[in-house]
Amino acid sequence: MSKSANPVASVETNLDQYRADLKALVERGELLLHSLCAKYVPEQFDAAYKKAGTDVKAYRAQLPPFKTAYQAWYSEALALIRQLLPDRVADFEQHYKKPKTRKGITFENYRIEDALQGLTVTRTALQEKVVGPDAAIPHVEQQLAILRAVERRFESSLFDIRQLVQADLFDSELDAARELLKSGFGRAAGAVSGVVLERHLGQVAQNHQLVTRKAHPTISDFNDLLKTSNVLDVPAWRQVQRLGDLRNLCDHNKHRDPTNEEVEELISGIEKLTKTLF
Repeated sequence: MSKSANPVASVETNLDQYRADLKALVERGELLLHSLCAKYVPEQFDAAYKKAGTDVKAYRAQLPPFKTAYQAWYSEALALIRQLLPDRVADFEQHYKKPKTRKGITFENYRIEDALQGLTVTRTALQEKVVGPDAAIPHVEQQLAILRAVERRFESSLFDIRQLVQADLFDSELDAARELLKSGFGRAAGAVSGVVLERHLGQVAQNHQLVTRKAHPTISDFNDLLKTSNVLDVPAWRQVQRLGDLRNLCDHNKHRDPTNEEVEELISGIEKLTKTLF
């Protein structure tokens, strides 16, 4: 199967793009938050970035205008949250929308929508500020926190999608191996099954963030790595070892052909492993 025709490879490419798009959306949100802070709490903003050794003037120049850039970001972020974290949609919206039941405007019920309108409330007698756009800063911070939670959920979703697609692909290849066996091509059936076993063990190692030092690890290499890392117990390790021996009989042993029973044992063992070891 060519790389371009591999469903897993195709999904990985798409998922990488989705991940990059989400990362860019979070970064845009951070810049909008900084823009809001730079405008409405400038002394605190400048002091924080000067302390970090940042060229404040240059950094300010690259910040997007909050009032004109926020709406597009909000719409994109809200659509994404509806898809991936629907139970947080109301939370995300309430940081933006004015409460319908409010009778007066206070720091507690001031929202991002008010800040976009430049709304400032003062006490008439002394013209003393009661609340203004800086009160929207905590709300943008909370929206960013929700979007970062989407990032974590997204990674979990990608894992689920990748596992499902790969499981379907393995099932198809094992079905093809059985057809080869029925047609009398035992060695070919074993070879196809062996590829599935090797790829699945490699995926399990990746799931557990395990890395082998070998450039081209074999079934035995993955098996030993998973056992050493306590992913496989001794009986499971021995079972994989047995499957590896059967695969080698199909691939390499020139002294005798594998029996149909041995090839069927190999296919069935790999099928069970792909459904139980993750």
